[in-house]
Amino acid sequence: MVRLLLFVSIFPVFLVGSYIYNKDRDREPMNLIWKLFFGGVISIVITLILSSLIGYVFPIFNAEPNSLDAFSLFIFVFIGVALVEEVSKWIVLYVLSYNHEEYDQLYDMIVYAVFVALGFACFENILYVFSGGIGVGITRAFTAIPGHACDGVFMGYYLGLAKINEVNGNYRLKRRNMFLSLFVPMMLHGIYDYLLFLNNWVFGLIFLVFFIVYFIITVKKVRKLSGLNSRFK
Repeated sequence: MVRLLLFVSIFPVFLVGSYIYNKDRDREPMNLIWKLFFGGVISIVITLILSSLIGYVFPIFNAEPNSLDAFSLFIFVFIGVALVEEVSKWIVLYVLSYNHEEYDQLYDMIVYAVFVALGFACFENILYVFSGGIGVGITRAFTAIPGHACDGVFMGYYLGLAKINEVNGNYRLKRRNMFLSLFVPMMLHGIYDYLLFLNNWVFGLIFLVFFIVYFIITVKKVRKLSGLNSRFK
């Protein structure tokens, strides 16, 4: 049973990672990919530290989500969950890859960001599946795992643009895209979680529409950017 739960937890991560990696025309070295993946796992430690700090200062972030009104839940989700998690992944991504010698194309940063996100998602998924069972694992294989990867695509896209702006000496656009590399995935992550936490069938339908559209847009972006010859070194 343990092996089955591990398989259900890890296999969707492998599928998403393989898709993103194999789209790269000039594939990145596996030692870097593994470093980013395990960096994503380690980013959970940063998340726990940040969550503890804001929870100590603002007690609302220690509350149970189902006990909060809609506005308090919004603050809880967008700051206490989405912002904290995306900041944690962003820090790891930036430290491990932004100035790496292998980074020379826009799509590279998307690959890097997705593998950081998948490292985070994999560890998180194992915890959820082992506590909730196979049904939880199957549900998360079609929602949470691709959701984290989609957030990673947008984080990598804007951080990649920031690097290109830096190389071209356009520091105003660099600062703008550095901000967007955190703000956009945080907002998308927040919308995803907020609609789920509302726990209402109407918002459940809205979530379904949102997620399908978000997924389609992300796949189109991956297909477009993976085919570009955007080398900047």
